[in-house]
Amino acid sequence: MAKMFLTGNEAVARGAYEAGVSVSSAYPGTPSTEIIESIGQYNEIYSEWGTNEKVAYEVAYGACIAGKRSLACMKQVGLNVAADPFFTSVYTGVNGGFVVVTADEPGVFSSQNEQDNRNYGKAAKCPVIEPSDSQECIDFIKLSYELSEKFDVPVLFRITTRICHTHGIVNTSDRLEIPKKEYVKDSPKRAMIPVFALKRHEAVEKRLSDIKEWSDSCDFNTVINKNSNIKTGIITSGNAFNYVMENFDNYPIFKLGMVYPLPEKSLIDFCENLDEIIIIEENDDFLYENIKLINLNCNIRKKPSEFIIDELSIEKVKASINSKKLEKTEFNCPKLPPRPPQLCPACPHRALFFLLSKHKLKVTGDIGCYGLGVLPPFHSMDTIICMGASITMSHGFALAGEKAVGVIGDSTFFHTGINGIINTFYNKGVSTVFILDNSITAMTGGQINPSSNTLSTSNVDIEKIIKAIGIDDVKVIDAFNVKEIEIEVRASKENTGLKVVILRQPCIMIRKEKAGNPRKVDQSKCIKCKLCLKVGCPAITMQNGEIRIMEDFCLGCNVCAQVCPKGAIHE
Repeated sequence: MAKMFLTGNEAVARGAYEAGVSVSSAYPGTPSTEIIESIGQYNEIYSEWGTNEKVAYEVAYGACIAGKRSLACMKQVGLNVAADPFFTSVYTGVNGGFVVVTADEPGVFSSQNEQDNRNYGKAAKCPVIEPSDSQECIDFIKLSYELSEKFDVPVLFRITTRICHTHGIVNTSDRLEIPKKEYVKDSPKRAMIPVFALKRHEAVEKRLSDIKEWSDSCDFNTVINKNSNIKTGIITSGNAFNYVMENFDNYPIFKLGMVYPLPEKSLIDFCENLDEIIIIEENDDFLYENIKLINLNCNIRKKPSEFIIDELSIEKVKASINSKKLEKTEFNCPKLPPRPPQLCPACPHRALFFLLSKHKLKVTGDIGCYGLGVLPPFHSMDTIICMGASITMSHGFALAGEKAVGVIGDSTFFHTGINGIINTFYNKGVSTVFILDNSITAMTGGQINPSSNTLSTSNVDIEKIIKAIGIDDVKVIDAFNVKEIEIEVRASKENTGLKVVILRQPCIMIRKEKAGNPRKVDQSKCIKCKLCLKVGCPAITMQNGEIRIMEDFCLGCNVCAQVCPKGAIHE
């Protein structure tokens, strides 16, 4: 048994390895991305990036039904995309064990909402497991596969940002070699036509009851300080447990590792000699609302309602337990200088957003690096909702008498943008769609997608897909060519059909060389109009009243030189 220093994500990957997982699939999304990247080091596990979370779920689930232990991973909003197969797979059960990881994000660091996916488990009648550190990520993953196969059910494994990215010392074990289970055709169990689904619902309810009874003796839940003289107990789970232990480790504590279904008998026993229990959890009052349904002979208290928003902290937990109003002065966080997110130097998205802002177009945006187009200096995004919504919403704008352009990236196009472009074409929609093809999934760290050129995958040509749909008005432009892009931006104002403009340049993270030589400002020609600053490049600064370009930071994309009205920027 070796010791390792792993993040929660790395520990989930290690746990999958030790559990004998054979197949894994995911779509990249912070804070879950590193799970599949870490699984890549284990040759015993086949891993792939799916085109979206639904696809990833179905690939891994197919391997499970065929008889292999498998794993699907996604961030919290990814489960929205995968919800269709998720709900039905709880009806159809498993063959090899199956675990789906949902990485929730209290605090909304890189997402478009702050949702609590424990609610998905209850809605789908699926067990939900929640670890509180890296060691539990390993141990609970292995236990989850045992649970999955024991009760013939997918298991929802919920981790949160702090668990995903915090390191811890863990004990590791050897891999279990799990033989492939025999596949036996069973249509009434796995082919959910209505008459079969109704019968399977009965099995789901019976299984949930069995899991609830089993949860009272399972290894996921832990009681600490059962014999304490303190008459106030704490029930908690996940990362909230760590905050509790910072200051209240002498209290009676019931740490839930299985947060649904709840171990009712164990909770009743825990509360038997207590006057009050306080439930500490991040985001929704999920535990509180479900524990209230249990007949506990003590007062039940939850955290203040305003703490549903954002992450918990030690200060918030103190305030919750001591029934004390939290004053802002209680936060002792150091004041750091602000550093707003921005597009990288030589980012191929910069020219388009400069021009969309310049011409004041309405823009339905999407999820990815180009979401930064909503921030200064561009202010060019009107909407950002979910993956693929840019195309469908621009169509909706047109139906309501407003002209808008849709902006989407290559990875997001393959994720769910294809559906939107087909729908717009089929319904004779009027829209200009800009597809920013940088050949990578950049926002989450540079994962490959179907537009990427790799030796291990087949490259898919976006232009050919668009034309195959039947859209004739397609143009491919160099993403650094300001003049040509501006022609298309202007034309979009008068567009009367469906047009697709593909802007193509590789992401700076995967370029093998600079886009060009560094640029310099000729001060004798510069009129200080500051137009170059509006392209939002971090290499361009104003120092002592002069526009300057930091040579070591400039990667030579030449966008700034193209927008300069006096030709003051050159190599």
